[in-house]
Amino acid sequence: MKRTLLLSIVIAMGIMAGCTSNENAGGKETVNINFPTAATTGAVYPMGSAIANLWNTEIDYVRASAQASNGGVDNLNLIAAGEAQVGVAVTSIMYESYNGIETFEGRGNENLRVLAGLYYNPNQVIVAKDSGVQSLVDLDGKRFAPGSAGGTSEVETKIHLTALGLNYPDDIKAQFVGFTEATDLIRNKQIDGAWIMAGTPTAAVTEITSTAGGMLIPMEAELIEKLQKDYPWYAKYTIPAGTYDGQTEDVLTSAIKITICTDARVSDEVIYEMTKTFWENIDTLAETSNVLKNVSVEDAVTDLAGLPIHAGAEKYYKEIGILE
Repeated sequence: MKRTLLLSIVIAMGIMAGCTSNENAGGKETVNINFPTAATTGAVYPMGSAIANLWNTEIDYVRASAQASNGGVDNLNLIAAGEAQVGVAVTSIMYESYNGIETFEGRGNENLRVLAGLYYNPNQVIVAKDSGVQSLVDLDGKRFAPGSAGGTSEVETKIHLTALGLNYPDDIKAQFVGFTEATDLIRNKQIDGAWIMAGTPTAAVTEITSTAGGMLIPMEAELIEKLQKDYPWYAKYTIPAGTYDGQTEDVLTSAIKITICTDARVSDEVIYEMTKTFWENIDTLAETSNVLKNVSVEDAVTDLAGLPIHAGAEKYYKEIGILE
């Protein structure tokens, strides 16, 4: 009787140990994926949550956890430290992280890889219709909001206007304010225009064009080509006619691609399965994440600033014929 009871206890303990082990039902070791995204108030965090949930549902040995973060720089630092395996970042700061320059001076991360290129963040330059501004060079001497000091839009303004030969910020009467304040200033005719870097359509530009007498101005293709020599992350991007009220023509501008980035130290098999699962379910993801609605797999490997694609993702892209 005692031997039978003891045997029963041993068997029960074995079953319990099996249930709490790091192996799943398929016998593969569970892979934990920490996935920092951005602040919870934006579009990137819910997108990341939807992707993590998809991976958890479709890949039985993956346990992905989307997390709020301070954005791309934070995500890249976490990946470099091995504290995150996947993240979201634009190619510009990925380039800096990979090469150890600018914000990442002296601490390049050669393990940084692209899992998938997603969508573009275009530069949108909007001016009052009665400002007399038709091109970027016309901003010389105008009252202009480049964005909050040190913010993405302000940095973009500086790069572009400097490339045109303007002395930034002295050649514009700068008002370093955010989107909301810039909208009010244009409406009240206190400034002539503003620089906004955000996905299209973005609410601030919609409001300025519909209620504040604003219009988008295009960039010259030659300017974008000049920028690409020093800043390889820039892409030519067209804002289609009709995106905003009164926009009757396509508007050419520059843009930077947002990516899902990862770590070369994550196995090829895991990244292959995650990449395949992501793209094979992109339509489902787009139903819950608006930013993925116009994303296509053909764009996954373009405009990546020369950054390396993870070998596991590369295998999938070769299988479907978008890489040789």
